[in-house]
Amino acid sequence: MTPSPTAEITGLYRYPVKGLTPEPLPRAPLRVGQTLPADRRYAIENGPSGFEPESPQWKPKIQFLMLARNERLATLDSRFEDATNRLTIRENGQIVASGDLETAAGRAAIEGYFSANFQPELKGPPKLLSGRDHSFSDVARKVVSIINLGSVRAIETMLGGAAVHPLRFRANLYVQGWPAWSELDLVGQTLAIGQARLKVIKRIVRCPATNVDPETGKRDLEIPPTLSRNLGHMDCGIYAEVIADGEIGVGDEIAVEELV
Repeated sequence: MTPSPTAEITGLYRYPVKGLTPEPLPRAPLRVGQTLPADRRYAIENGPSGFEPESPQWKPKIQFLMLARNERLATLDSRFEDATNRLTIRENGQIVASGDLETAAGRAAIEGYFSANFQPELKGPPKLLSGRDHSFSDVARKVVSIINLGSVRAIETMLGGAAVHPLRFRANLYVQGWPAWSELDLVGQTLAIGQARLKVIKRIVRCPATNVDPETGKRDLEIPPTLSRNLGHMDCGIYAEVIADGEIGVGDEIAVEELV
C-alpha cells in the first residue's frame, strides 16, 4: 500500500503528564531530536522505579501510573500551564489538586491527591517525576507519534461498526488522507510538514490502554486482540523522529518525500 502524496493534520496533541489528559494544540514548534514541547514531560511513579532526575534514564511504562492498568486516570481532567508549570486536576468539574510541578510543594500537592484516591492501584507512594528535558515516552527515543484516521475507521469496521475515539491512541498527530494501514509501510521514510522533516522509525504496537474510552474511563473494547485476529499483528500508528526544525499545525499538509 502506498500513501497518497499528501494528507492533512486534523489533530495535534500533547500529554504533559503521562497517563493524564490530552491537550489540543493549534500549532507547535518541532525541534531536531525533541518531542512536542512538554509532551510526556512528567510522570507519576507507581512505587520505586530507580529514576534519577539529575541523570534521567528511560524506564518502562509499568513503573508509572498509566491507562493500560489504571483506567480511572481517564476520568480526570488535567491542564498544564507552561508559564507557571502548574498542573490543575479536576474531577467531576471540581478542582481536586493543583501545584507547580517544578517545586517540592507543588509536586506534593499532586502526590497527595493520588495517594488518597488511588490506593488500590498503588505499589508504593506516588511520586511526581520530572527529568528536565526528559520524555517519559513508551519508547527510549524522543519521538512524535502519528495516527492515520483511515486506520481508525478500519478498526471500527473490524469491531462491527463500534465507534472508536481516536484519542484512545494518545497520538501527537492525527492525519486524514492516507489509505488505511498505509502508514505502516513508511518506516525508514521521511515526512515533510512545511519546513519540518520527520523520519519514521518504528510501527507502534498497541497495548490495553487503547481499550479504555478516553471520555468515560471504561474498558469497553478489545482493540489489540481485534488487530491480531484481523491483521496478524497489533500495530496501529507510527513513531517518527524530528530531523529538521519547523512549526506544524492543524490543517497543514503532510507529505511523504520521494526516495532518491
